[in-house]
Amino acid sequence: MQYALLIYGPEPAEDTPDDLMAAEFQAYAEFTNHLVGRGAMKGGEALQPTASATTVQVRDGRTITTDGPFAETKETLGGFYLVEAADLDEAIAYAAMIPGAKGGSIEVRPVLELPVEYTAATAGAAGN
Repeated sequence: MQYALLIYGPEPAEDTPDDLMAAEFQAYAEFTNHLVGRGAMKGGEALQPTASATTVQVRDGRTITTDGPFAETKETLGGFYLVEAADLDEAIAYAAMIPGAKGGSIEVRPVLELPVEYTAATAGAAGN
């Protein structure tokens, strides 16, 4: 089964020393390589800071955009992994290995498995 591992934590300060950022990137690279080696890595990305986000809503047929989510929270969504795991326990074990779990939190969420006919129809519509 596939699981999304959503990485929440404080955004790094703009003045974070380069050596600390390099160590963080190295830790994530090692974890990613671990997933790849186990055949569990299905996807994932780091996200730009929340200041670069745009929130989109549709109200009464109108599209409304707002700069950033700017939620009143100390932890923001910084990235995600999509992994293949035998069960929730294995997904939790992967989540516990994510470097961001030490100072933030990882939300583990099962991916909804859609019926084959639905996924085939949407793949065709997307030109895949």
